Amino acid sequence: MKPQAFDYARPDSADEAVALLADAGDEGRILAGGQSLMAVLNLRLAQPGVLIDISRLPDLDYVRADRGMLAIGAAATQGSVEWRAGLANEVPLLAQAFPHISHFQIRNRGTVCGSIAHADPSAELPLCLLALEGEVVLRSRARRRTVAAADFFQGMLLTARAADELVEEARYPLLQPGTGYAFEEFSGRHGDFAVCAVAAVVRPDGIRLAVGGVSDRPRVASWPRLAGADLDAAINDFAWELGAKDDHHASAKFRRQLVRHLGRTAIDKASS
Repeated sequence: MKPQAFDYARPDSADEAVALLADAGDEGRILAGGQSLMAVLNLRLAQPGVLIDISRLPDLDYVRADRGMLAIGAAATQGSVEWRAGLANEVPLLAQAFPHISHFQIRNRGTVCGSIAHADPSAELPLCLLALEGEVVLRSRARRRTVAAADFFQGMLLTARAADELVEEARYPLLQPGTGYAFEEFSGRHGDFAVCAVAAVVRPDGIRLAVGGVSDRPRVASWPRLAGADLDAAINDFAWELGAKDDHHASAKFRRQLVRHLGRTAIDKASS
């Protein structure tokens, strides 16, 4: 299929982009990397009246450490973050997750903020943002606001972003001393959507385990430093709370078992 006809706008600045978005209302969509959006348009699951192309805006193309966060602008590609010198020392969870994201050709064009905005429940970047307690910066013509990852992802492809807001920046907390990180994923083939993905953050005083691909959005659980049978029981309870369902990729039972196995594996790796 081909997308419905639409107007195309290429603003010269972020200010102009949010102004165009405000004028377009519900008819406007942001185009950055387009790796998710174009597929949705071709299937006519979205039929916007205007696409606002921000991919060439230098004021949105940046990756920098800022106030304890790795700040990633809306036009920064996934590849520019993945191949950033020192990423493994800045945000080790991201460095572990990137090789699981589709294929390098997609990461070369797709943007981090685009993945966050799309909010696919199987996507790795939203999962890591939630696990790390990151933030999303939303910008409209009238204001700029910061939303915690826990509040941003609200359901299947559903976020807290208003129609006139641009996902201007994703903010991933930098490595914390004494904290371990691990990422694990199962998919049918390398590069396919995750049947189950997990991200573990283990601190001296507690454990966070985030799971993607099982619920309608990435979900997270926090516990004290459990071990042995107590940890297995907590992961099992979490696996049931996720409400897994059967589909053509996997059964609910298999997904729960993946949560148990991958979750324990990731926590053990992050604890070592």
